[in-house]
Order: sequence, then structure tokens, then C-alpha cells
Amino acid sequence: MPDRGDELIQQRLAKLQRLRALGIDPYPARYQRTHTSRQVIDLLQDAEKRGAHSTDQGVSVAGRITAVRGMGKASFLDLTDGEGRLQVYFRRDLLGEEGYQLLRELDLGDFLGATGKLFRTRTGEVTLEAASFVILAKAIRPPPEKWHGLSDTEKRYRQRYLDLISSEEVRRIFRSRSKAIAALRRFMNERSFIEVETPILLPVAAGAMARPFVTQHKALDRELYLRIATELHLKRLIVGGFEKVYEIGRVFRNEGIDTQHNPEFTTMESYEAYADYNDVMRMVEEMFAYIAQDVAGTLKIPWGDVTIDLTPPWRRLSLHEAVKEACGIDFREYADVEALKQAISNLDLALEEDASYSRLIDKLLSTLVQPKLVQPTFLLDYPLEMSPLAKKKPDDPALVERFEGYVGGMEVANAFTELNDPIDQRERFMEQERLRQELGGEEFDRLDEDFLEAIEHGMPPTGGLGVGIDRLVMLLTNQQSIREVILFPQLRSR
Repeated sequence: MPDRGDELIQQRLAKLQRLRALGIDPYPARYQRTHTSRQVIDLLQDAEKRGAHSTDQGVSVAGRITAVRGMGKASFLDLTDGEGRLQVYFRRDLLGEEGYQLLRELDLGDFLGATGKLFRTRTGEVTLEAASFVILAKAIRPPPEKWHGLSDTEKRYRQRYLDLISSEEVRRIFRSRSKAIAALRRFMNERSFIEVETPILLPVAAGAMARPFVTQHKALDRELYLRIATELHLKRLIVGGFEKVYEIGRVFRNEGIDTQHNPEFTTMESYEAYADYNDVMRMVEEMFAYIAQDVAGTLKIPWGDVTIDLTPPWRRLSLHEAVKEACGIDFREYADVEALKQAISNLDLALEEDASYSRLIDKLLSTLVQPKLVQPTFLLDYPLEMSPLAKKKPDDPALVERFEGYVGGMEVANAFTELNDPIDQRERFMEQERLRQELGGEEFDRLDEDFLEAIEHGMPPTGGLGVGIDRLVMLLTNQQSIREVILFPQLRSR
């Protein structure tokens, strides 16, 4: 028995052939649309204010057919465009027999243009009465059976276009994402930051503790890496005399996939000369409030079963005290890896055999502290071992001036008072390289000789920031999975 989907495709192909036999191009190159679905509402309302029941002049609209009702002497189609839905009314006596019969060659999913006057039905719905119409694109494949939303999550991600076709909510999420990025740019530009672009292909994958993706450049005959951060090139620009810079762009980390991680994700990194992490903290509070107000119209946003209040100031809490409060372990009392590992062994946490000191603390943080940080919180002052690019605290050189911002149990921001001492920076890079050799892991930072040479020319005191755009959008749209806010997330093989 032939597959039902194949039958429908064959039926649509037959219609396509009939259209061409009638001399109709089912894929014309252009169409002059005069109004969107949203604009026709305003147009009719203006006419009604003048006492008219319909528009005087004809308008031309276009969109995808998402519903069909009736095929007697009159028919109704719903056309959906980028702004909404519009009902279109077709009358046999207005279109003529030949024109009206052409409606039989239309299917759900086809794109159609229609021209006519606007009126309001007895039920109050704004409707276009079509005096003429033109087929703009014949869909060969039928839309999803669940027209009002795909239930197969895997299919939603693999065929995002179907997800967008069938769900207004999904379209809303990605419009919100675009709006959030626009608001972020506006926020930074209003503070005199300049937007820049830095390389994606790098000879050294430095600037973060992450495993990189490796590629090969044929012409140069050399191995290159996809960037894991934009940090080191942006700080080169601070050295060069730009005092406020930022970049919004993709970074790539060869790591696992879960509800908060995708191997490629979008960040905004910024660097400001003569600022420290306290200045950056205040900027982050203001930034999130600014964006939330612009996108959601409020600073109190739903997150699962709770409401998150982004109103500044956010709570400030030292990492040391947060870990101690969560599990009773004072990591500052344990000077080496084995002692700390022994203390953690009583907590029933899965530990890697060759975990470093910083990895152990990160395990405590991510497992025991982070899930509880639902309301906006800054965790401050991290151990030196966890932050090879951050400046030491003057009164406590075992810690660095670093904070991470947490909202909804997710890290959404990471910032330092940037290390600008080239000698100290070289020593820390060399220690990272030593740990990589000793422990055999990839998640250590790398020595970038060119960057070291740059800051040897002098870099002013600087406050740096990284914000996860995807997680920010998750918060603003109340989505618990990062794949819901990335148009084309990375997926496992079929």
C-alpha cells in the first residue's frame, strides 16, 4: 500500500502539472504586496472612522494558506504572513467560473497573493474580498498533520521550518530573541562601546577553559581551531587604544549537549578600560533590566513556577560562603587536590579520576550551589586556580576579582577585573599548560604567545564581561531548554 504522504505529494504534483498546462507559472518571480495582515486592520479601522463599511481602494496581500473553509458558491482561506493571519473571501460571481474553479488547485501550505477590498464580517473579523488572486508558490509537501504544533520534539529541531510554520509561539520566541539582541546592542552603543569583529579561526584556542573544535586550512597547511571565546582579541584592542569594545558572535566548544549547553552558542563579550568587576556588575544589572523591559515590558518575568525579579541591585554572595553554606566544605582549608577530593568524597558526588583543584570547586558550585540561585545573584571572588585571566584581589591574592551572574539556576554572565600584568599572566598560562600535560585533559586555558606580547606593550586596568545570549533569551521567553531558543541546534545523528 502506498504511503499516505507519498499519495498527497503525488496529488500536489498533479495539480502543479495542471496549473502549468493552463499557462500559470506556480512560482512567479515577484508579487507587489501593498499591505501586511497587520496593516490591513489599521486601514479598515481608518475607513470605519469615516463611516465606511469597507475600503474604497483595493489592497494586495500575500501569505501562506493555513486554513480552507467551504467550496460552494463562496470560499474562505486564511493567509498567514510574518505579522499574523488574514481571512480572504472568494465569491464565484466576482471571480468568474474559471477563476473560482482555480481554487481547487490550491492546498494548505501554498503561498497566495490576493487583491480586493476590505470589510468586516458579521462576526467582526477583518476580511479581504478577493477580486483576483495569484499563486506565488505551490507547496509539494503537505504541512505537518499537527498544523497547530508539532508534537515530535526531535522533528521540531531538525525541521525548524515546520515548527515555525505550525506554531505562532515558536515564532514569538525567535522574534523575542531578535528584539533582545537589538536591545543589547542599543544598551552598549548608548554607553559609547563600539562593536567589533574578531577572528573565528585561530592558531591557538585560548581565552577559556574548554575543549576546542579542530580544523585544517588547506592553503596554509596548518591546523586551526574554532574560537572558544572572543576575549583575547578584544583585549588586544584595549591595548591598541580602544577603551570600550564589544562583540556579539558565535563561539564553539567541543562539549556535551544538554538543556543549558549547545556546542555552538552566542555570547556578548565587552571590555572597558579603567573599569573593574564592580563597575561591570552594575552594568550587568542595568543591562538585564533594560533588555527585559524592552522585550517583556516588565522586570518581573515568569520562570517555570516562580517569578524572577530582575530589578537592580542583585544579591551579592561570595563563592566561598555559598559553597560552605551549601555543603559545609570550606575549600580554603584544603590546599591541594587530594585533600579537597577527600572532603568531597563524603558528598556522594561523581568525581573525575584526574579532576584538578579548580574542577573540584566547579563541581561543588554547579551541583550544589547553582541550582538554588533562581533569583538574580552575583557570586564573587573565585579561587586563583579557577580564573587564569583574572586579577588577584589586593587584600587576598589567593582569590581573584571575578563574578558570575546567575538567574533561574543558570550562569548568564561571567566577568573579571582583567589581569594586565604580563609576567603574572605568562606564569599562569604556563601553569595551565603544565596541568594539561600532567592531567591529560583539555579543559585548561592555553598559552597564547601573541596575546602575551600584546599586553607586554601595556594594557590599562580593564573590566571584562561575557554574557550568554541564548540563556538570556531562555529567561525572557520562559524556556527551560537552550534548544528552544536556537533556531538550528546541534543534534545527534538520526
